[in-house]
Amino acid sequence: MQINGQAALVTGGASGLGEATARALAAQGARVTILDRNEEGARRVASEIAGLACACDITDAASVEAALERASQAHGPARILMNVAGMGSAKRIVQKDGGPAPLEDFSRVVQVNLIGTYNVSRLFAARCAALAPLEDAERGVMLFTASVAAFDGQVGQQAYSASKAALVGMTLPMARDLAQHGIRVCTVAPGIFATPLLTELPEPVQASLAASIPFPRRLGKPEEFASLACHVVTNVHLNGEVIRLDGALRMAPR
Repeated sequence: MQINGQAALVTGGASGLGEATARALAAQGARVTILDRNEEGARRVASEIAGLACACDITDAASVEAALERASQAHGPARILMNVAGMGSAKRIVQKDGGPAPLEDFSRVVQVNLIGTYNVSRLFAARCAALAPLEDAERGVMLFTASVAAFDGQVGQQAYSASKAALVGMTLPMARDLAQHGIRVCTVAPGIFATPLLTELPEPVQASLAASIPFPRRLGKPEEFASLACHVVTNVHLNGEVIRLDGALRMAPR
């Protein structure tokens, strides 16, 4: 699928990897709608790429439906979905006071990262399946954002790793399910990237993280994630695949 002229949706596009992806899509001629709880940030990015900002809670079906309808009215039906929104958490199972980790923390991470991604994807897929096919009978493409933590999560990352591993596990069956409609599904599992949250850490901490990456020995650039996301769109034979983007990093237990 050619990006130019297509309507695209980016969840979590107000900052970090999502912002870089929204900018990359717009630079290649897509009409981009940013779905994010951070409405101010979404508006900032949208104003700079001639896009649309929609305040949206990806875990809420009505909120997503409203955002998709607004995006469709403004840009036409979307054929590209970038699921980048997510959250992290680090909690020891047995806390310092001897008590168990709070269940609500685990539930919230899974609710946002897994169920939120599935929620947006199912609603997008239903709309996309009704569109006329393009070349190769393709109707659309969607991307999940997992993490290397899906494969080698660290101590305390039970919720985060489980939610990201679930996205990895959902990739192939969803690709198989949507093949009949000409909708492709792929996942990118990034390593340690220079997102706003990470760049707020002290320089020595950032340097230590960068040193753990075999090559290139630096933090990943959001633009590199965005470049791969755009390649998934344009390479029609990429389907049902999970791609690690980590500089050969394998996370240590701590």
